[in-house]
Amino acid sequence: MQRLAPQPWMASARRVMDALEAAQPGSARFVGGCVRNALLGEPVADIDIATQLTPDRVEQVMRAANIAVHPTGIEHGTLTVVADHKPFEVTTLRRDVETDGRRAVVAFTQDWAEDAQRRDFRMNALYADRDGVVHDPTGGGLDDVAARRIVFVGDPDTRIREDYLRILRFFRFQAWYGRSAADLAGLDACTRLRAGLDGISAERIWMETKKLFAARDPMPALTAMSVSGVLAQLFPNARGLQLVASLVALESGQNLQHDPMLRFLALFWKEAGAVRTVASRLKLSNEEKRRLEWPAEDETHLASRLPPEQLRAAIYRRGAQVIGDRAILSWAQDGDPAWAAVVQLVRTWRAPPMPLGGADLLACGIREGPALGAALKKAEEAWIASDFQLTREQLLAL
Repeated sequence: MQRLAPQPWMASARRVMDALEAAQPGSARFVGGCVRNALLGEPVADIDIATQLTPDRVEQVMRAANIAVHPTGIEHGTLTVVADHKPFEVTTLRRDVETDGRRAVVAFTQDWAEDAQRRDFRMNALYADRDGVVHDPTGGGLDDVAARRIVFVGDPDTRIREDYLRILRFFRFQAWYGRSAADLAGLDACTRLRAGLDGISAERIWMETKKLFAARDPMPALTAMSVSGVLAQLFPNARGLQLVASLVALESGQNLQHDPMLRFLALFWKEAGAVRTVASRLKLSNEEKRRLEWPAEDETHLASRLPPEQLRAAIYRRGAQVIGDRAILSWAQDGDPAWAAVVQLVRTWRAPPMPLGGADLLACGIREGPALGAALKKAEEAWIASDFQLTREQLLAL
């Protein structure tokens, strides 16, 4: 019998677990990522609880215990309960009745093994009771955790056909938790069924992709994705896998932040059309779109040994994010150590406020309209050319 070491998150869930257990002893267990990560020694973010109680019974029990309840996923048996300002997802044990590769119709069950059989990977089908005793209905989850091995529950083809996003999740979990070569049966199934990803929503694809690129070293998983044809299925114009590898190595060697957006951009670096296409197709946020498109489309001449005053001017005109992204990708591409000083300046320099404004020019008798705009532009260009040194009085003299 394996037991979890005491966990702070288990203590925080005590009120919820006690309420469920009081209604039906043995009816509630922690499940999924919190159990997996506790066993792996990884941080735990979300706390999921599986229960034999039906959703309406869970709601009754929580309200009786003065615990707030929100029906966030009631069609799939999931309620979000909030105890002591902490959210927990409580889901009734389920079995699939019907699936179409994107969503499932479920029925509730009392059988823990039946619930485990509908989960994606064996290491995600681990349950722990409130005392920390771990239950492994598939018989392979604990072994997979020990070996850091990603294996589908049961037949990989069946699991994937239930939800084709599991193909991408297979590689994402390989990037985050795998320490050995990808499971061959799972990899073969992902290769055969990769066309099913075409039916998955752009939002779900992007969510999993961004998580994959946020792994400490996503390269083994990305390489397997490329060999299997999954990467080309998702992103036909992705030709920068080697640059991604160079960027990951640079981040590690220079103690740079692991940046999933920059790593993703490296796949399409200097292919502005491809960047625009993928940014539009994935339905990114406006900020994410800017983050991808601006560095790819920016035509600012940037060199590793650019004089500091010219670099400051570029940062002022295009923004620190754009110039910083371009500098790091260029550094990863050509390996010139002089880029380190560029990146440092981008991170530390902040442009001073423009010392001259429209009110100053109006006070000098310049009327509102094109003349005012032209005068302000002339003053700003002179101020930039002075490396931001000209004073208000010097600019007025112009």
